[in-house]
Amino acid sequence: MKSQTLKKRQIKTIDEYIETFEPKIQKTLKEIRKFIKKEAPQASEKISFGLPSFYLNGNLLHFAAFKNHYGFFPSPSGIYAFEKELIPYRAGKGSLHFPLDQPIPWAIIKKITQFRVKENLDKAQKKKNENKTISGNASKKILKG
Repeated sequence: MKSQTLKKRQIKTIDEYIETFEPKIQKTLKEIRKFIKKEAPQASEKISFGLPSFYLNGNLLHFAAFKNHYGFFPSPSGIYAFEKELIPYRAGKGSLHFPLDQPIPWAIIKKITQFRVKENLDKAQKKKNENKTISGNASKKILKG
């Protein structure tokens, strides 16, 4: 794998990240990226923590390729929501491992991505509502003042 070049230069885009791998891995990474884009079209892409990442009102999820697996990092909440289904892929608090020699579990990626999109949009809406309440209360104090 060409991923050793990651340490030698600063990766700035997902395309640059993908280019560091052999063609077979590149193909799968491109498929994962395209699939996530389809499920989260409003999310933006970036490199975060050195990994391809999707951002929507905060980190949405990250994905990557390693020596023996693809990594999928949807945050702990994305894993806890589907805990029983994810047992074969659990690697840590916020990460999943999909072995290179097995099919990608697209249905799982879809469920988790949709869950994380809803979660991030709900958090953003809640924050927006809280800010309206705070600014509304501040306006009332000024008018009373």
